[in-house]
Amino acid sequence: MTSPAEKTAAKIVVAGHICLDIIPSFPAEGTETAIEPGLLYLMGPAVCATGGTVSNTGLALHHLGVPTSLIGKVGVDLFGGETLSFLKKIDPRLAEGMIIAKDESSSYTIVISPPNVDRSFLHCTGANDTFLADDVDYSQLAGSKLLHFGYPTLMQRFYEDGGQQMRRLFEQTKEQGLLTSLDMAMPDANSPAGRVDWRAWLAQVLPSVDIYLPSIDETLFMLRRSKFDELTQAAGGGDLGNVVDVDLLRELAEELLAMGAGVVVLKRGDQGLYLRSSTTDRLTKSWQNRELQAPCFEVEVIGTTGAGDCTIAGFLAALVKGANPKQALVSAVAVGACSVEVADSTSGIRPMSEVKARIKAGWKRRPVSAVTVDWSWNEKTGIWTGPKDLRGKATT
Repeated sequence: MTSPAEKTAAKIVVAGHICLDIIPSFPAEGTETAIEPGLLYLMGPAVCATGGTVSNTGLALHHLGVPTSLIGKVGVDLFGGETLSFLKKIDPRLAEGMIIAKDESSSYTIVISPPNVDRSFLHCTGANDTFLADDVDYSQLAGSKLLHFGYPTLMQRFYEDGGQQMRRLFEQTKEQGLLTSLDMAMPDANSPAGRVDWRAWLAQVLPSVDIYLPSIDETLFMLRRSKFDELTQAAGGGDLGNVVDVDLLRELAEELLAMGAGVVVLKRGDQGLYLRSSTTDRLTKSWQNRELQAPCFEVEVIGTTGAGDCTIAGFLAALVKGANPKQALVSAVAVGACSVEVADSTSGIRPMSEVKARIKAGWKRRPVSAVTVDWSWNEKTGIWTGPKDLRGKATT
């Protein structure tokens, strides 16, 4: 039974892509090369866990202590049952908003990760491809503060129509009085999603998005494809956060603001977060016309799966509790740092009180590459303030 305190607490709804990850365990020795056709390989037990934004961001929020509802779509099959069972084991309420389609197959990913070899993925999009705006019961959103949607790039109905489904979902969400936020995933360049006119898609969707939180890689792919190819080569195929300068960050963010987003947060991998906000009053005054960067915290990195999703969870958890943008950015990179200290997506996430205590104890930060002499550092807040920031060196 839900307590009165839980009923009045800030609540986030996380919707979008969900799948079941099946990860066969390889022996520590004896599999030094890629798998060859026609051979039998003896394996250890398979590890199963849920993946996708609904699971990663949603469960991270739950572990942080934010009352959270999940909306993903699964079929009535073995993988769908396992997905729901996984969520129910954590908290039965997490599965209450899931959409169950009896004639659909559930999404799954087989992660093939032999020792000393790059991982490969066998992915079935399943019921994610048939998720529609009308699948959501919007009356159940009443009383929540924010709906976060993730990975429309991996959901056919949401990317194939130029953004109409996505905008419809967000507009109906806003009619219930909720803020909206959106995260993307990198589309396969050779897939139908990779051939979408993403600039036109974003122009359709972003006017209904209060907080847009893509990675710099995804943003370059969608808005500057030739620059994306150039920088990917310069980065040796790795994350582009280390090779993007502050002028390009600002240029991309301001283009996204001009399309209609209220706040743009660009994820930069181990370089942290860049935030640029508009002059609109969608959030409080402290969020208007800001330019900020948050460096990552120093940790021993064990695994980066789901780190971006957990970073977003830290940001949104702070936002719905009334944080200003500097506080939300610090919360975001702190939660993201906790997530990479373990191999899976969310087991490293602790309650927000513990995260704050770690920051207060003097958790050291990494340097940031994309700052110049006209940026100012505030040791107290742990944030870089840019020259385009309306509040300059203010601590708010």
